Amino acid sequence: MSKTGGDRKRKGTGREPAGSDLYGRGDPEEAAAFIAATSGELSKIARRHGLKTLRHLLDMTQLEAVEWLRKKRRLS
Repeated sequence: MSKTGGDRKRKGTGREPAGSDLYGRGDPEEAAAFIAATSGELSKIARRHGLKTLRHLLDMTQLEAVEWLRKKRRLS
């Protein structure tokens, strides 16, 4: 990974970053469902390109998100 802008810190503008409405809102259950779905799709891409370690990590992410959802729904 490369750094852009050196070690300079960004000045706060008082506004939320772009995309925060899309990814930062909602409840934890909605976030976990999004993570499960997205990591599953990313895992397919990793598999197609032979990225074994990345695929494994994405599969584990999906499993964790799905398991969290199961536990949450079982306790509700």
